[in-house]
This record gives sequence, C-alpha cells and structure tokens, in this order.
Amino acid sequence: MATAKLYFEDVKGDETLPSFQLTVTRTHIVKYIGAGGDFFPIHHDEEFAKSVGLPSVFANGLMHGGMLTRVLTDWAGDGRVGRYKIRFASMVWPGDTLTFAGHVVKKYQQDGANLVDCELSVVNQKGESAITGEATVTLPTRK
Repeated sequence: MATAKLYFEDVKGDETLPSFQLTVTRTHIVKYIGAGGDFFPIHHDEEFAKSVGLPSVFANGLMHGGMLTRVLTDWAGDGRVGRYKIRFASMVWPGDTLTFAGHVVKKYQQDGANLVDCELSVVNQKGESAITGEATVTLPTRK
C-alpha cells in the first residue's frame, strides 16, 4: 500500500497537476523496445523506417503513455491510480521535446472511496498533441 502523499481534502476541483518535459532520444526508444519486447524494426532501424516512407524511426506510443503516469504518481503518490486510459494522437520522433501534463476535472466519493478524475496530455514542442488521456485516482482522507 502506498504512503499517503496527497489527501482527498487537499484536492481542488480545478487543480493543475505537476508537469514535466523530456526530450526523446534514440536511447529512450531503444531502452523501451528492450523492456517492452516490441522489436518491430520501424522503432529502431533507420533504413527500414525510411524504406516504408517514414523520415526516421519513431517511439512506441506506450513508451510516452507509460511516462505520462508520472504526472499522476508525482502528484498523488504510488499505488493510487485505479483507472488509466490513453489515446494516441500523433507520432513521437527522436528529438521531440514532450510536455506531460494533467489537471483535475472531478472530485467525488463513490462506494466509500475518495475519487479524483483527471485529464492528461502529452504535447510536443510544436504544440501538437501526442497523447490525450484520463485517469481516476483514489486518495485517503486525513481522518
């Protein structure tokens, strides 16, 4: 069980979650491929990627989708995410600088649980959406 980092009473209905930025490197992509086991050459072989009409290799969407969970865990603490849903919007290339962000959209109690719904996003340096998402976290009370 996670140690309380944030309590339900502390959450504001329009709160902005801590954001962070990351410039994607080929090393990030290759590490994720190794960890995730997706060795399709479009993610690591430059010549193959170009042979199918792409300008370069690109990141597997689940790489930055997984990184996006850090917005939630930095804010609420580990072990608090109960629902997580993402939608891929555009490709991420080596050299892209991504901003990972989120905000609270709803705070409520249901079936004895303290729940907070959040909207999430990953946006590149051009302002283009790479991922949109939503999540629900469960928080303890101070009582």
